[in-house]
Amino acid sequence: MPVFRIERHGTTLRPLTDADQPFLLHLYGTAREAELRATGWTTEQKAQFVRMQFDAQQRAYFAYPDAEFFVIEQDGVPAGRIYLQHRQEALLIIDISLVPEQCGSGIGSAVISAVFAQARASGKRVQIHVERFNPAQRLYQRMGFRLVEDKGVYLFLEWDGAAIQAATV
Repeated sequence: MPVFRIERHGTTLRPLTDADQPFLLHLYGTAREAELRATGWTTEQKAQFVRMQFDAQQRAYFAYPDAEFFVIEQDGVPAGRIYLQHRQEALLIIDISLVPEQCGSGIGSAVISAVFAQARASGKRVQIHVERFNPAQRLYQRMGFRLVEDKGVYLFLEWDGAAIQAATV
């Protein structure tokens, strides 16, 4: 499958490579900073924990069949990642995350819009799991995702372009 075209100046996707591992570890660590502040652990303990959790997460994500793994770049600089699984009736966003300084910049919306365009072209829905207290949940709701199932810690959301289009006609 071709890399999605992003309708935002300077924002691109490229396939993940082994050379991206240091960036991905850093990205993962930034997502865990707030909770780690409350632990009282040393810097070394935090680094070991982040490494262990990152490795486990990567193993789980790379076990998804029919998945694609991309680095999101802004003006040639890594800004995040998006992992997608191609299901029969949907594209599952396994994970999307941005470095903190790019959150709220419009990159996430542009990338998700590109996923919507790909899904629409292939007659599929888009699905995502989001932690209940993740601030990105507001973005997903604004973009048209609807709650399918409350799974406790996670909410399972879905975007159905065909249903949205039918409702507005």
